[in-house]
Amino acid sequence: MEEHNNNVDVDVAICGAGPVGLALAALLARRGIAGQRIALIDARALGQSIADPRSIALAWGSRQLLEEVGAWPFPATPIHTIHVSRRGQLGRSLLDRSEHNLDALGYVTRYGDVVDALARAVERAGVQVIRPARVAALDETAGHVALALDDGRTLTAQVAVGAEGGVFGQQEDKNKTRDYGQSAVIARVSSASPIAHRAFERFTDEGPLALLPQEGADGYQYALVWCVQPERAEALQAMDEERFLHELGDAFGGRLGRFTRVSARFAYPLGLNAEAHATTRTVAIGNAAQTLHPVAGQGLNLGLRDAAVLARLLARCPGPEGIGRFLDERAQDRQLTIALTDAMARAFVGSGPLQSVLGLGLAALDAVKPARTLLGELMMYGRRGGSALLPHRHG
Repeated sequence: MEEHNNNVDVDVAICGAGPVGLALAALLARRGIAGQRIALIDARALGQSIADPRSIALAWGSRQLLEEVGAWPFPATPIHTIHVSRRGQLGRSLLDRSEHNLDALGYVTRYGDVVDALARAVERAGVQVIRPARVAALDETAGHVALALDDGRTLTAQVAVGAEGGVFGQQEDKNKTRDYGQSAVIARVSSASPIAHRAFERFTDEGPLALLPQEGADGYQYALVWCVQPERAEALQAMDEERFLHELGDAFGGRLGRFTRVSARFAYPLGLNAEAHATTRTVAIGNAAQTLHPVAGQGLNLGLRDAAVLARLLARCPGPEGIGRFLDERAQDRQLTIALTDAMARAFVGSGPLQSVLGLGLAALDAVKPARTLLGELMMYGRRGGSALLPHRHG
């Protein structure tokens, strides 16, 4: 519901209505906080977010969260297997849903479809939605947080949550910052011999190349995330279709046959920018707390785990105590996921003897089932324990 009062008093104000902010609002309502006591603020009109065509990967654990708030199902392509390899080196690993007794390891969908489903869940819960609006000023006192919006409205909350994302290079530097010297070229591509429900993570000298299966009106396609040096990204965007498809085929190999078509191409800079920021009554989650390299597709899923834990704790103690417990419970999962993606983004780049060792490491991973299972668990659920998203399974 849209809120037009000039002064709004709530328990929790959420700044940012992307998937993480929306999920937090829906989960807070699910955990027992009345919708009228939750405010969701966003600078974009809902229609703009729903129209966003970007492809995103949802882990199995994220699907469980969406099911809980009534935001599942929606159009999404299940991932049954994930093929991991290093270009030019022997060794590969294959993660398979059958080893986890699950319907899928994850799903590929449109950003806009996730937002649409979660926005409808938030509306059913009666959450106050304030958009388009930005927070112009924030004043924290011992008893509350006052937020002044750029449309003249004011809002007072027990807790304010930062859930606005943004891309690396457009954010203020946090405590842990690293420029990878890469840009991600994103597009949709078609191939002559697609393998149904198989995702690929292919490490190259310049960075990882991911292909995520996605069924749609144009048939079976792949969402491409190709990480390369910025100059190379500019050149790839400027190429005609035939040359681009040739370059992609050379980098990826022949597992999917010849690449036959590519959509419009876009690029954005890649870096790590992370800080477990909080004050007595404010806390950041999702990309507002940690912007990651897209390798392994963990950024959104980590943010949704943030939302799940924060909702549970604020429903029990909607104030400083809940924020303090949140930081403690989320520390291990955040640190492990950041370290894992950072290591993967850097270790496989370049050439030389190390890459041969890493290629053999993939072969060893494939041969040792417990290690392969653990990696799959981390990608689907994050670090388990007190911070687990939703640890039960549906087989």
